[in-house]
This record gives sequence, C-alpha cells and structure tokens, in this order.
Amino acid sequence: MRSILVMNAKGGSGKTTLSINLASYYAIEGYEVALVDYDPQYCALDWLENRPEGRPKITGIEGLQKGARVPRGTEIVILDAPAATHGRQVTELLSRAQTCIIPVIPSAIDLNAAARFIDEITELGRVLNRKVRVASVANRIRENSPGHFEIEEFLESTKLPGGRKLPFVACLRNSINYSHAADRGLGIWEIAPSKVAHDLEMWAPLISWLSSRGSRPA
Repeated sequence: MRSILVMNAKGGSGKTTLSINLASYYAIEGYEVALVDYDPQYCALDWLENRPEGRPKITGIEGLQKGARVPRGTEIVILDAPAATHGRQVTELLSRAQTCIIPVIPSAIDLNAAARFIDEITELGRVLNRKVRVASVANRIRENSPGHFEIEEFLESTKLPGGRKLPFVACLRNSINYSHAADRGLGIWEIAPSKVAHDLEMWAPLISWLSSRGSRPA
C-alpha cells in the first residue's frame, strides 16, 4: 500500500489542496484510494461530501477518530496533516507514511517557518534512516514574480543532514482552477483539460517523482 503524507506545521501552505488533488489523480488512474483527514476542521472530508456521484471513488477517513483504519484493498493512502504539527505528532504521522511532501508558499514568514519545520523533521530517525522520503513543493506561486524566484532558490538550496539535497520536485501556481474544482468535489484532473493544461504541466514533475523509486524507502 502506497502512503503519501502532506505536512507542514505552518497553516495556509495548501496542504489540503495538494492532498485532495493527489487523491483525485490516483482515483482517476484506477487505484483504490483513501484520503485520511487529520485536520480538526475536516476540510478534505467536506470536499469529499461534495463529490458528484459517478466520479472515481475516494474513501474518506477521520484521522482523529480513535481506531480509524483504511479499508482492506486500499492501494493509495493520502494523509492530510493538520497545521501546528510538532513533536510527537510529527513522529506519529511520519510512521504511517512512505513519502512526505512539504508544500511551501512564497512569503518571508512561510519560508522561515518552513526552514524550522524542515530542520525539525530531518533530524528524526525515520528521515535520517531513509524509512520515509521527504520532498518539497513550491505552492501557490505567481509565475516570474520575485517571490517565485526566491522560493525556488530557497528550496533548491535546502539540504538534509549529511549534506544530501532535499528534493525540490515541483512549482504549483496560484490558480483559480483549484478552488473551482474543489467547490464541486473535484480535482483539477477532472475539469475541462483546456482550462487546466498549464496547471497539469506544473504537476507533471511531482507525479513523476512520486512514481519513481527515489520517492519510496529502499
């Protein structure tokens, strides 16, 4: 079973948007998908409630519910972490994942917060021992803006303990297409291709990395 965690302690980084679109992608590719929502506001599960009948199924799970488990036969699990995640909760969430994606948005406050969070998780045993693979994504960027280039430079230069580079795998733009799709319980993969062609191009490197052996523990 493939397990992908989307996590950043800083609120507003777009974790749920990333999570629901990953779930949508894998569902339309024909996988049995579960979306586990650990946020007390359950925004990802609200999205699922709006999902139209006839769309590829995604099973929603309240991650904070005691004894919550994914159904048998699940092939892909997307874990949507809450904001303000630190300490023991980080360790527990990482123990459930093969891959952790950290979305970061281009502001000075968010870059500083991301630096502290990356420092925190990369010192943990599962990351040091490569039992979970971690990568970053620049999220909600405005293309060719100063913030775009600043966040790329920051994420390109971020390193793991021992000098290994933290993979920086994609830039996703600040697009109205995400909210238009989410309002209908859809991912951007499920609306008119002519409207989202550029967004899907920007997703391609992330999907490619997630499909690679380097995104999973050895």
